[in-house]
Amino acid sequence: MALVLLRRVRITSAPFLGLQHCQRCFSARLSENVSSDHGTEQTNTASSDTERLVKVAIIGLPNAGKSTLINRLIDHRVCPVSAKVHTTRKASKAIHSKSNSQAILFDTPGLVGSREMKKHQLDPHFVSACRHAIQHSSLIGVVHDVSNSWTRHALNPVLLRVLEEYAHIPSFLILNKIDTLKSKRILLDIVRNLTCNRLESIRNYGPLVRRRKNKEISREKGSPTTVVEAKEGTPVEGWPNFTEIFMVSAMTGDGLREVMAFIHANSKQQPWEHLPEEHTDQTPEQLIVQSVRARLLDFMPQEIPYLLQTELEYYEVVGGKILTSAIVTCPNDRIARLVCGESNGKLRQINEQVTSDLIETFGMPVLLTITTRVRSKETKS
Repeated sequence: MALVLLRRVRITSAPFLGLQHCQRCFSARLSENVSSDHGTEQTNTASSDTERLVKVAIIGLPNAGKSTLINRLIDHRVCPVSAKVHTTRKASKAIHSKSNSQAILFDTPGLVGSREMKKHQLDPHFVSACRHAIQHSSLIGVVHDVSNSWTRHALNPVLLRVLEEYAHIPSFLILNKIDTLKSKRILLDIVRNLTCNRLESIRNYGPLVRRRKNKEISREKGSPTTVVEAKEGTPVEGWPNFTEIFMVSAMTGDGLREVMAFIHANSKQQPWEHLPEEHTDQTPEQLIVQSVRARLLDFMPQEIPYLLQTELEYYEVVGGKILTSAIVTCPNDRIARLVCGESNGKLRQINEQVTSDLIETFGMPVLLTITTRVRSKETKS
C-alpha cells in the first residue's frame, strides 16, 4: 500500500519541448507542407480530417487536487503542486494526445470569493482566469475534495454561480481523494447532495452518447425513471446537470483511466492545436519558476511563502543538461534567514526537491542554484 501511495509520475526519456522549440517545429512542418507536391498535400489533408480535439476546463476550490489530478491524467508533471492553497496562479494548458485524439486540459486557479481575494491579496486576473478557460472549452470538469468533512456535502456558492453562468456547456463531476475515506458508503450521500438527488447520471462511467442509448433502451422497456426533487425551502447545494460522475484518487491513480476515456470520447473532428510531443503551453523558464515557488509553499510555514517573489536568473541547455538559477526575493532579513535556515540547510533541501521535480518534468539532468536576496528600501518605496 505504501508503494502505491508513493508512486509518482514517471520520468519520460524524451526531452521537454519548450514553446520556442514547438514554434520551430511548427514552422518546419509548415514549410515542408508548402514545398511538397500535390499528392503529399492530399495525404496531409486526409490525415488532418481524421484529427479530433476536445478542450476541458478543470475547475474547483483551492487545494481540491486539480493540478495533481491533471499531472496524473496526462502522465507528465507540468502543473505546480504543493500542499498549500493558491499554488496555481494562472491558467495553463496540459496536453494529452493519443491515436487521432488530442485533449487540452486547462489547469485553473482555485475559485475564491471576495473575502479570500482580500486576505491573500489576489489579482483580479486570478479569478478571471477560470472563466477565460471555460469560454475556450467544450467541457467543464469540476473537481471536488471529499476528504474535507466540512465542505464535501455541498458545492461552494462561488462554484455554483460559475456553473449557472455557463450552464450551456456540459459539465462532469470528479470526486477526488476517495482514498482518504474510511468508509465508501458516505460517497453515495455525497453524490446525492452534489447532484440534487439526480442519481440517474451515474449509471455507468461511459461516454454521454452511450448513456443516452441506455436511457432510450430503458424507456423502450418501460422502466420508470424517478427523479427526487429537493424539498421546498431548502437551499440548493448541488448541481443537477452533471453529465457524468467519477470517483477517483489522484494520489493512487484509481479511476483516472475512466476519466481520460470519457474526455477523449467527447472529442470532435477538429485539427490539433499542438504537436503530439507537446505536453504544455508553458515555457521551460515558467516551469522552473513555478516549481521553485511550489516548494517554497511546502517548506515555509504559514503566510511566509506568499510574501516571497521568485524570478529566473539564468537558463541554458548545454550538452543535454539544463543549467539554471533562480532568485528568491524576501521582504526583510528575518524572512531571508528563515528561508535559508541554519547553515543554509533549509535552502539546500528546497534546492534538492526542486531539482528532483525538474528532472521529472524535463526528463533530463538539471543543475539548479537557488539564491536569496532582501528587497531594497528603494524597491519597497
